Amino acid sequence: MTFIISHSIAGGRGVIKPCRVLYNVIMRYYSTRNRNEKCDFAAAAVRGLAPDGGLFVPEEIPPLSPSALSSLGGMDFHDIAYETIRPFVSPCISGAALSDIVHGAFTFDAPLAGAGERFILELFHGPTAAFKDFGARFMARSFAYIHRGEDRPLKILVATSGDTGGAVANGFYQVQGIDVIVLYPKGRVTPLQERQIAGLGGNIAAIAVEGSFDDCQRLVKTALSDADLNTRLALSSANSINIARLIPQAVYYVAAAGALQNRGAKRPFVFCVPSGNLGNLTAGMYASKMGVTIDRFVAASNSNKTFPEYLEHGTYTPRVSTATISNAMDVGAPSNFERLSAHWDLDGLRRMILGVSIDDDDTKAAIAEVHDRFGYILDPHGAVGWQAVTRLHDSGALQSGSCTVLATAHPAKFARIVEPLTGPVKPPPCLEEAMKMMVKSTTIPPEFDALKSLL
Repeated sequence: MTFIISHSIAGGRGVIKPCRVLYNVIMRYYSTRNRNEKCDFAAAAVRGLAPDGGLFVPEEIPPLSPSALSSLGGMDFHDIAYETIRPFVSPCISGAALSDIVHGAFTFDAPLAGAGERFILELFHGPTAAFKDFGARFMARSFAYIHRGEDRPLKILVATSGDTGGAVANGFYQVQGIDVIVLYPKGRVTPLQERQIAGLGGNIAAIAVEGSFDDCQRLVKTALSDADLNTRLALSSANSINIARLIPQAVYYVAAAGALQNRGAKRPFVFCVPSGNLGNLTAGMYASKMGVTIDRFVAASNSNKTFPEYLEHGTYTPRVSTATISNAMDVGAPSNFERLSAHWDLDGLRRMILGVSIDDDDTKAAIAEVHDRFGYILDPHGAVGWQAVTRLHDSGALQSGSCTVLATAHPAKFARIVEPLTGPVKPPPCLEEAMKMMVKSTTIPPEFDALKSLL
């Protein structure tokens, strides 16, 4: 990709922005199943899934400019978001529009907290108290921009194992010209998560599927690939299979790596990612490839250990998911494995990623330990990550350095699990409001004909 480096400019909001990379060619995306199936960002985002069933990936992962890399510690989150996202969306979203989008989407921060010698990247300060808010809110605003002036409403399909559905519902709520249909596994999400998914109404419809998350994901993929359905409806997705939701998740890795450097943190920099569908991990790998100082990742899975077993044995064996207390990670056939494999072979993934599986008992033990030792309360997903790091340190697989565990949801979202181990957890105002919502959903069997008839 060719690009032009501009001179430093005075930015708004009282800051001096680093020189920006102005890309003068189109970023192309291709299908993981056919490199000849290419399109620009807008088409990849609106399609969601490639016509051949593959996932869209960027033709190349663009580097951050040297000036941006050297300035990360002093940049605000919006400027980091602009610099990170801009090359991926050029020229489909103008610079001015992107600036508006990131300021409108990211009205909250991703602070680094400390617990002993480890850092915790808090990703739960958005309106649904989960990391999915970063991708969902950016996606809603970018879709509204891309879809402006269109007569036919856009229907967004999303499968969720917990937090994705609420974040997408909140992000797209009352966005003109866009309807959202959220599929979730009946009885496998928490009462709070169900209210966030199915409590808004309006342009948000909720479907409870009598099955697992994998069933929900299969139904969404089948719908997006169904020729008959797509001739009658304008369909897209909002799962991390959609590149428009994955790219903005790279932003908080870039910001956190800059913050670690600014604090003079000790190398190596290791990020531990609670991993289910592997979208969050893929975004981190993109950030690393852009030149940010990240030395290694830990992919921390619960009992659904398809990816850690792949790293260990070299064989990818998807399976039916099992229910755990870290339900947002209950994925037996992670979609973004296909995306990771398009960019990196097994050896490349092993060089960058350590995989660990943690069961429910060890997850609870981590919640109790971190609270007792440091007074910090983790949710079950962050606790899976914490325990994974502990296990790797104990085995000698991780050397000393700066390890950052991603806290992907507020512990109050899982009060029934967390509070017996820590005592009361005060919910943020957004969760208190969500608990007042009434669930409005339709139940279907895990069969495509049932979904198709509803659509």
